[in-house]
Amino acid sequence: MNNRLIILGTCWLLFVASAFSQSQPSTWNAPSAEQVNAVYPEVEALYFDLHRTPELSLHEDQTSAKLAERMKALGFEVTTAVGGTGVVAVLRNGPGRTILLRTDMDALPVEEKTGLKYASHVTAKNDSDALVPVMHACGHDIHMASWLGTAKLMAANRQSWHGTLIFVAQPAEEIIRGASAMLRDGLFTRFPKPDFALAIHDESMLPAGQVGYTSGYALSASDVVNITIFGRGGHGARPQDTVDPIVIGARTVLALQTIVSREIDPHDPAVITVGVFKGGTQFNIIPDDVTLVLSVRSFRPEVRQHLLTSIERITKGEALAGGAPQEPVVKVTPGAHATYNDPQLTDRVVAALRHTLGTSNVVEIPPKMVSEDFSEFSLAGVPSAMFFVGAVDPAKFAAAQQSGVVLPGPHSPLWAPDREPTLKTAIMTETSALLEELGR
Repeated sequence: MNNRLIILGTCWLLFVASAFSQSQPSTWNAPSAEQVNAVYPEVEALYFDLHRTPELSLHEDQTSAKLAERMKALGFEVTTAVGGTGVVAVLRNGPGRTILLRTDMDALPVEEKTGLKYASHVTAKNDSDALVPVMHACGHDIHMASWLGTAKLMAANRQSWHGTLIFVAQPAEEIIRGASAMLRDGLFTRFPKPDFALAIHDESMLPAGQVGYTSGYALSASDVVNITIFGRGGHGARPQDTVDPIVIGARTVLALQTIVSREIDPHDPAVITVGVFKGGTQFNIIPDDVTLVLSVRSFRPEVRQHLLTSIERITKGEALAGGAPQEPVVKVTPGAHATYNDPQLTDRVVAALRHTLGTSNVVEIPPKMVSEDFSEFSLAGVPSAMFFVGAVDPAKFAAAQQSGVVLPGPHSPLWAPDREPTLKTAIMTETSALLEELGR
């Protein structure tokens, strides 16, 4: 009698377990190599197409149309023309978290010199009506193609996750205008506001197959400072009759370098670069004025403000010391805010990536002094994290590390990511990150 009860009880437990397992999402933590290989041909075809047909910031009309068409075919609810040419694609899959995955779309006014069979030969008029060459020199074609591959895998495996996906194709990242334009156009009000936001960027300082992460501040804030220093022009042979703004400007350039070295804590990264110094028309003429244009980089807001305040103080002080007839004009054009990777979100995704890619292929990297407008999503109240996907042929990377040769990177006319492993690693990274947040 007891044995019979045990057998009946065991059968009942097996039945309940079977029914329960059929009603629950399967444990799909990451795409398999077979799944990635299955979507790869379409991903690569899109990559070739996008690389051949790049479009400048705020002119991504054909690019956004291509992405919107493909997302509609996957069953996403697609809205176009958000913040200009932006695309928002939403896939609802029951209750759960809402996660945003961003790709950027715009290319750069760079002439491609890679020699690739699918190289860009596009020229286009910029906003100043000048004809310029156009190239995906920053890898946004990698970002878009892998974004589509990730969308395909997530749409095909809805039984394994629950929640809402928001795939955002953002314009004008290169000029730091696209994210804010989409937010002003209701990205977080017309559409579900995400619990978290994720993005990737291709990386020239890592070999293909590896992914880099930075917890906390990852990319710098960026400001442009235009300075006009006034003098009193005259003959180069009679400097005593003039106030030479070139000399004042030269002293200003040197004095500005003391801000970082003597006013900022060495533990706080900061950069002041004078990228433009314009003045004069001829060797024997002292001009009336000169122009300086600065790039200013920082992470913490208080450091950012200190740099800008000190630049104005030193510029005005040098003009006063040089006897300038009027005070300099200092104009600050704010650029990107610092990109801050939410530490808790970063930790969770890193754990998932180590499980998917292997611990040795997920490496911590130091913060960078370059800038991005992905920071806008974090500032709008959405914890965010960006990850960096290695894009250099591993053999070339190892040889360069040995020899000390600097390989081409983003914004170079020679930038050519190691296509297949970079795209596949990007898809694995994005899908694993999404499943970490939606597969619970």
